[in-house]
Amino acid sequence: MLTEIRIESLGAISAAVGEFDRGLTVLTGETGAGKTMVVTGLHLLGGARADATRVRSGADRAVVEGRFTTTDLEDAAVALLDEMLDASGAERDEDGSVIALRSVSRDGPSRAYLGGRSVPAKSLGDFTAELLTLHGQNDQLRLMRPEEQRGALDRFAKAAPALERYRKLRDAWLTARHDLIDRRNRMRELALESDRLTFALNEIDTVDPQPGEDDALVADIVRLSELDTLREAAVTAHAALTGAPDDTDASGHSAADCLGRARAALDSTDDAKLRSLAGQVGEALTVVADAAGELSAYLDELPVDASALEAKLARQAELRTLTRKYAADVDGVLQWARESRQRLAQLDVSEEGLQALAARADELARELADAAIDLSGIRRKAAKRLAKEVTAELSGLAMADAQFSIDVSNDVAADKDDPAALVLPSGELARAGADGVDQVEFGFAAHRGMDQLPLAKSTSGGELSRVMLALEVVLAASAAGTTMVFDEVDAGVGGRAAVQIGRRLARLARTHQVIVVTHLPQVAAYADVHLVVHSAGPKGTSVVRRVSGDERVAELARMLAGLGESDSGRAHARELLDAAQKDEI
Repeated sequence: MLTEIRIESLGAISAAVGEFDRGLTVLTGETGAGKTMVVTGLHLLGGARADATRVRSGADRAVVEGRFTTTDLEDAAVALLDEMLDASGAERDEDGSVIALRSVSRDGPSRAYLGGRSVPAKSLGDFTAELLTLHGQNDQLRLMRPEEQRGALDRFAKAAPALERYRKLRDAWLTARHDLIDRRNRMRELALESDRLTFALNEIDTVDPQPGEDDALVADIVRLSELDTLREAAVTAHAALTGAPDDTDASGHSAADCLGRARAALDSTDDAKLRSLAGQVGEALTVVADAAGELSAYLDELPVDASALEAKLARQAELRTLTRKYAADVDGVLQWARESRQRLAQLDVSEEGLQALAARADELARELADAAIDLSGIRRKAAKRLAKEVTAELSGLAMADAQFSIDVSNDVAADKDDPAALVLPSGELARAGADGVDQVEFGFAAHRGMDQLPLAKSTSGGELSRVMLALEVVLAASAAGTTMVFDEVDAGVGGRAAVQIGRRLARLARTHQVIVVTHLPQVAAYADVHLVVHSAGPKGTSVVRRVSGDERVAELARMLAGLGESDSGRAHARELLDAAQKDEI
């Protein structure tokens, strides 16, 4: 429920606050006073596109803030709204209400806020869409569109589960058909790709590269290319550490011998300092011995001829053949091979694979056709009930002879080449659209004996207003607790029909919060809350004021004939107000 709206610098309104309550609230005022700006503000909270020209002259930005409560909603609706709040990081106010705000800059982008958090305008619109239903004269025109008519029927029929099942099957069917057509068109291409991948993988498997092998080969080849130099360096170093292999002189001058004599000399003394140094010399001797051992091992590993270098170069040539074709290095080649094996496993170019895809597409087509028939059955059954109930409502809106009808027919596909062509169980070829295989069309005849024609061709402005109101009254039973806003739904209506519209709106307000912008005193008389928008101040600033008692009588008198200050006008207004209050709706 909308409990409060604050508007700043929007159109004719400089700054205004409107407080709302349960039941029926009407907004009245002179033409041009700014009544529609209240509805415009609600549209902005509903995520509508911001229009900078709506910013009041002299102001930098317009701001609309709405406070909503959810206590009157059903548990499922509250849970959904809580999920939206959590997803946006928004928070409820201390009293449990939620504040929604929209700011429209004259020069820059608009901003949207929900529960104190900045959110995209669409997120704000998704949230308020669960709380607000807005109806203006443009919405009446939208009712003439086939998709809007189908949506209204689905709301009444509670067709959402069946429609969701149909859409999921349709998505799967379209995907399967696309895969099948793609497979048929690309059979030769896929076969060539399979052959190419098989050849490449066989080539890689034959060479059998190992991770990092190319880098290791480079190091080996460099070493083998300098074999004599490396051997001479290692032999010289080994001899310096341990003595030459043919040195028979026991008093050799190798590093090991020198260190051994040094340690013996230090150990022969009783001086603690020298004996400590002997230990360090011993450690150095150990290091020399280890180095000498590693040099011996290195010399043993060095090839004795050039054949090892030739083998390494040949192996390097094999690897370079792969890296030229498949990747920059051996590790890249191995990664390419892994990905190619996965791709090859997915390439089923056999006739059996094609048949399996065709069978899957046919199976999904049958399931989709069954789901489409189920959805159509739900719609056709609901169409009869909805048409009957709307016709009854129209009778109560001073259209006793009016007839409202709903035609549900198959959307016939032109031919089998249509990408969405679907064969129904009856053998009929229908077009499987996103919302089913049905065409829904509202029909209307204002008087008995007249041919029923499509709604767009058979209604005047006043008749269309009443058809929409009748439809909303019937549909309202499925969305108790929401706020319904009507902007001049009574346009083109007067007299007894206006009284009936007031009665229907009051009845709708039993289960919903209803806010109506109206010029009709017959409608305003049924209000639980009466707000007047009027100009005040030298610059045409508009304010919103709640009226009751004599002020309300004066406003109704003004609406009746512009006679707000006359006794006759006030008497007529009191009579109208008394009749509405005594009316047992």
